[in-house]
Amino acid sequence: MTDTLAIGQYTDIDAQALRQDFDALFIAGWDGLDSLSEDQRAAVRAAAYKGHAPFGGAQMDRLPNLRLIANFGVGYDAIDVAAATARGITVTNTPDVLNDDVADLAVGMLIAQVRGFEAAARTVRNGDWAAKGDLPLGRKMSGRKIGILGMGRIGREIADRLAAFKSEIHYQSRSPKDTPGWTYHADPVDLARAVDDIVIAIVGGTETQNYVNADVLAALGPDGVIVNIARGTVIDEAALIAALENGTIRAAALDVFQGEPAVDPRLAKLDNLFPLPHIGSATVETRAAMGALQRRNLRAGLDGDRPHTPVN
Repeated sequence: MTDTLAIGQYTDIDAQALRQDFDALFIAGWDGLDSLSEDQRAAVRAAAYKGHAPFGGAQMDRLPNLRLIANFGVGYDAIDVAAATARGITVTNTPDVLNDDVADLAVGMLIAQVRGFEAAARTVRNGDWAAKGDLPLGRKMSGRKIGILGMGRIGREIADRLAAFKSEIHYQSRSPKDTPGWTYHADPVDLARAVDDIVIAIVGGTETQNYVNADVLAALGPDGVIVNIARGTVIDEAALIAALENGTIRAAALDVFQGEPAVDPRLAKLDNLFPLPHIGSATVETRAAMGALQRRNLRAGLDGDRPHTPVN
């Protein structure tokens, strides 16, 4: 009887590897636990998890011998780490391997909004360029003051890229970091006042829920663009919708949303929003690396070794 349970929707390649290396048993979501016998659930020592549905104490208790949760992804806010720790369960994630892809996307989204790529492409496709002439001018990307909200691994990669655009880098995090002279702000409102645009790269979870609120958006101002590649929960979406509708800020570019994949239709319809469907790490190379790291953590845990990237 297998000791590994795979939860979520896996690609054929990752699913094949989990079957080959661990003889994993698969369920698409938590309803699938009902299809498992008591003996099957009791045999599970490790769970490969891929998803955003809450993985809390109630689910852990249905797997009484669970000792490892290997998350697919760097963000693990869906997993109740405190509940896992209390039960002697190690939680791992897949950091670093996706930093480049997410940082590349963040910079691309910011440029797209500052220069107005989506509207410009639309005028070519629908014939308006020939019929109506040129669009209003965009704004210059190079040299803008950029605020990075969260100077962790991904935030640092974003800042390094934007520094190459001759940007003046400001950041807000729990504490000052070792940087090449970038400006630290202890408060997100102070950060917003000092910069032209903000890129959000903080962790999700209850501590950062609605961290970017109406006060932050007002401080950013009517020329500001906000980019979010972190978690949808870190922005107060009602405040963001209002800010985009009334011109409190100029535009937003979001790869993540509250309640995704269902997106608030009031937000999705706005012309000054550039939306993407959570594709920050969605490249062949990076998803393969994430799957490989998840499996390395599973193997280490099952063999009694310390996993490579534990979070508790």
